[in-house]
Amino acid sequence: MLLCSGIASAQSSNPVINSIMTEETSNSQLEKLAHELFDGIGPRLVGTPQMKQANDWAVAKYKSWDIQAKNEKWGEWRGWERGVSHIDMVSPRVKSLEGTQLAWSPGMGKKTTTAEVIILPDVADSVAFQQWLPNVKGKFVMISMLQPTGRPDYNWQEFALKESFDKMKADRTAQTDAWKKRISKTGFTNKTLPVALENAGAAGILTNNWSAGFGVDKIFAAYTKIVPTVDISLEDYGMLYRLSESGNKPVISIHCESKELGVVPTFNTIAEIKGSEKPNEYVMLSAHFDSWDGGTGATDNGTGTLTMMEAMRLLKKFYPHPKRTILVGHWGSEEEGLNGSRAFVEDHPEIVSNLQALFNQDNGTGRVVNLTGQGFVEAKDYLSRWLAAVPDTIKNRIKTVFPGQPGGGGSDFASFVAVGAPGFSLSSLNWSYGSYTWHTNRDTYDKVVFDDLKNNAILAAIMAYMASEDPQKTVNTKTEGIKWPAQVKATRRGGLDK
Repeated sequence: MLLCSGIASAQSSNPVINSIMTEETSNSQLEKLAHELFDGIGPRLVGTPQMKQANDWAVAKYKSWDIQAKNEKWGEWRGWERGVSHIDMVSPRVKSLEGTQLAWSPGMGKKTTTAEVIILPDVADSVAFQQWLPNVKGKFVMISMLQPTGRPDYNWQEFALKESFDKMKADRTAQTDAWKKRISKTGFTNKTLPVALENAGAAGILTNNWSAGFGVDKIFAAYTKIVPTVDISLEDYGMLYRLSESGNKPVISIHCESKELGVVPTFNTIAEIKGSEKPNEYVMLSAHFDSWDGGTGATDNGTGTLTMMEAMRLLKKFYPHPKRTILVGHWGSEEEGLNGSRAFVEDHPEIVSNLQALFNQDNGTGRVVNLTGQGFVEAKDYLSRWLAAVPDTIKNRIKTVFPGQPGGGGSDFASFVAVGAPGFSLSSLNWSYGSYTWHTNRDTYDKVVFDDLKNNAILAAIMAYMASEDPQKTVNTKTEGIKWPAQVKATRRGGLDK
């Protein structure tokens, strides 16, 4: 708790800022919110009942804090709900396997399929592949390469001889290149191959999308329409691959349930603290609410979501009558292309054109350490002015870059930057985000670093407070000589062609 003690002792002459800091260090609601959202509701894949449950939960939570909130429809999506999965090897020995059906994988109803596992062959060309294709009938087909190691590179760097590490990397590169060619020679792509296999009668598709860390895989979408697509953990995938390759003909049993729910509406959750002097000028807090669903979406982007919810709670409690209207946007379908925030930009020109600033957080649980001007000439002046009010224990860790480069689409602030509105990313310390939690089956409550989250909630609340209080309206001139990203239209109907 050293971080929180440091924050608490860094007193400000501003009573609002002091109250924000004291409340967050002594009465934070972040752990309670995290438990309710991550453990209780779980992952928030667009189009699932859990996403709508989360929308409704957030509205109710805001209203319990006397903050006006609503779910605002922006589009429609393929409705789908994940069910139970059981995956077991039954020959040459019995072993329960770790695996996850991919998002939008077709369900099997109450059926269980038991079948041999075979490996996608290395054929000469697409003609040879078509000749081989009847062999998949009634089989589970492995379409991912066998990884040469399940140890992350940092583990090799710590313990291996340099020549061993170099050899492993060279072998892995060669294998990766060879597997890409193996896929290409079928005449299909990673997206179209599973469909070709299921059309030829495959019982299911097995993949492994290793995330380069111990025991962690990326979990994305299935392309099959009839049979299940299942990601098998690196450890178990490797075992099945080696058994098949050596002629042992492994047999597995898969039971995966899911429900198709038709076309369902999709929402952004918007909350508001109305401005008292300039209600038609806006300060926004921002974080995407949806997630992939291999884990529970804890750090992508549950932590950003809770940071902004907690900041709004603090602002309502200690700054209930802001000069400008303070909004928070919890966006839907960021993972499929910033769709919720892009739709909001299209639907609310009156807000976007009068935006004082937007602060977005979306790269994990770490404390904020980077802030750039997104290519706006004057951003240095006003962001530096607002940041000066933040306690030294927080702001001294933040590297600023001005004017910076405009974000092109990595997260929802880019939807605003694309139309020339001042959207900024509160970029966080890594905490092995890319390998271990981003889009993985391990993105869960236990990966949250709550001291860092408290830091970020205080920062977001103070920056919103300062932006609201500033007597000057921000001017947002684009820096000359920088290529500006183009606005991209939101996808308003998604997943319906799968």
